[in-house]
Amino acid sequence: MNMILTVLNITAPVFFLAAVGFAWVKLGFEYRVAFVTRLAMTLSVPCLIFVALMKTQIDPEALAALSLASLAAYALVMFGIFALVKLARLDVPTYLAPLAFGNTGNLGLPLALFAFGEVGLGYAVVVFAVMAILSFTIGIWIVSGGGSLKRVVQEPLVGATVLGAVFLWQGWETPQFLTNALELIGQMAIPMMLITLGVAMARLETRAMTQAVWLSAAKLLICLAAGWATAQFFGLDPVAAAVLIMQVATPVAVTSYLLAEKYGADAQPVAGLVVASTLLSVLALPVILAFVI
Repeated sequence: MNMILTVLNITAPVFFLAAVGFAWVKLGFEYRVAFVTRLAMTLSVPCLIFVALMKTQIDPEALAALSLASLAAYALVMFGIFALVKLARLDVPTYLAPLAFGNTGNLGLPLALFAFGEVGLGYAVVVFAVMAILSFTIGIWIVSGGGSLKRVVQEPLVGATVLGAVFLWQGWETPQFLTNALELIGQMAIPMMLITLGVAMARLETRAMTQAVWLSAAKLLICLAAGWATAQFFGLDPVAAAVLIMQVATPVAVTSYLLAEKYGADAQPVAGLVVASTLLSVLALPVILAFVI
């Protein structure tokens, strides 16, 4: 019973805030997703990442090991998803990137914070940053047929990650007034992303949900296996291993739908994957947390 209450306390705020966004749209209120997403990804999330890395007490070697483990985990996931897509005779540009890269920002960061505190958040931002870099390079190349190194360099979250890692490695800290300001800006990120997730879910139109459900279940199994295998191989400590497994197993991100729309892929099946995998995560993530805590 205590474990059930613990998991419920961790997951309930995440889904409650997403439900707020869902209800907001259904009640007919205005919500500009493009503006909020740009504000979050350009300002709030980079501040969150930078401060979390700068203030973390995690050993830099442990963070380096987690970075390598994250790369290895996503390599395994992409291999497994590619095989799945080919066996199912599905379109690779449409399905590979959405199924490989999960919602490590909107869901992964708050879950890590609620489950493992600031230490867990420090680990989670590393996995999130690795996923984001892969998504903006390999992911866009898969969807559109061409990637861009310039796009990676220009991403604020990439710069924030590098700068935060330098501050962590050198033991530097910004002046207290600046730290307080950056921390305050970063605190907007998690509730804002969760509410936006609910808004995006409310606006999605889907079809072929049967296919989306079994693909989402297969994605979850592949991701869990990849996360567990790499955590064991790299000998990560229990918290780092738990965060990696949870982050890799997060559902299909709403941004995958936006990228499909932007680069001309078939967006409707991706929308179905977002809905199906997110609903599946309502059941799956509490079970995963119960095992890794």
